[in-house]
Amino acid sequence: MKEQPLYKQIQEKIKEQIKLGVLRPGDRVGSEKELSHLYRVSQITTKNALIGLAEEGWVERVQGKGTFVSHQSAQLRPVSASPMLVGVVFPSMKTRIDQQLLNYIEKYAYEEGFQILLRITRESVEGETQSVRQLLDLGAKGLIVFPTEAENYNETIIQLAFDKFPIVLVDRFFKNIRVASATSDNVQGTFDAIQHLLAKGHRHIAYISPEITNSVTEDRAAGYERAYMKQQFPIDKTLWCMLDLQTIQQDQAKREITSFLQSKEQITAVFTVNVQLAHYVYDYLSEHRLLDRIELMTFDNPELPGVSYVVQNIEEISRKSVELLKDQLNGEASPFHHLEPVRLCLKDKLRNPEGF
Repeated sequence: MKEQPLYKQIQEKIKEQIKLGVLRPGDRVGSEKELSHLYRVSQITTKNALIGLAEEGWVERVQGKGTFVSHQSAQLRPVSASPMLVGVVFPSMKTRIDQQLLNYIEKYAYEEGFQILLRITRESVEGETQSVRQLLDLGAKGLIVFPTEAENYNETIIQLAFDKFPIVLVDRFFKNIRVASATSDNVQGTFDAIQHLLAKGHRHIAYISPEITNSVTEDRAAGYERAYMKQQFPIDKTLWCMLDLQTIQQDQAKREITSFLQSKEQITAVFTVNVQLAHYVYDYLSEHRLLDRIELMTFDNPELPGVSYVVQNIEEISRKSVELLKDQLNGEASPFHHLEPVRLCLKDKLRNPEGF
């Protein structure tokens, strides 16, 4: 079957939003320029799409004001139509990554005509289970779940997957369990960062992370080990600072990192698995005038001068999670793990570490 022209595809997306009630009579539809940016097509394509919708009576184009859903459109869509409810469960909204993920998930869910119901678990496994059950009771037809930091598996989620209920995990995944997921390539990201430091001559590279409790912390630790093993260098686990979750939750991580760094004078580089930990390390290095001797790298942009980092494609992870959920809702795909590539963003240091 031949694929529809792009302008027809855009028309169908807008019609679907009107049919589902996401766009209602009188609501403004995006301009040619806005739709061009949203769907990544030319303005000629979006212009043709809007003209066709106007000719069919779905929208009205008002000179100088824009394009609006027509009142006639109410006669073109089923009276009982309503947006499909999708539950979204997040552990917190504290970090920029949390916020970006939710922002893009909402964006792509809206484009698909989904209405999201959000629950925040505050890093509680029990709260996660309760949130999932509440969303199901409210009529959610599918779920996108960002698992809590403290878990490898949630039995409620696993049972839903076994029952073939549409569900997608985002950022983290359950190993050896068939639950659809969209995550960054955490192993490769850490591997590339440590390889970069090793290539610069660093050998005593500290690794600072929360304790290994989920796929992210497990994979990032594996990336560190893989980089050392590839170079056939011994791995010194005394240079690993693994913080238990209670220490982090009680705001004691900075004190423990300070104590760790003070006891490891041989360190010439530090890799942290997240931005919060990177800031703790940077503060210590700055206060002790060690920024010229100890190089710091991390995951995600810490917005710190001279600090290189691993870049995650948060928008694509979010888009893919919605796509995976849509496929399941349509019965079109089996669950699988989407692994999104990452890349290094290298920043120049003002001075090189001593001895390099």
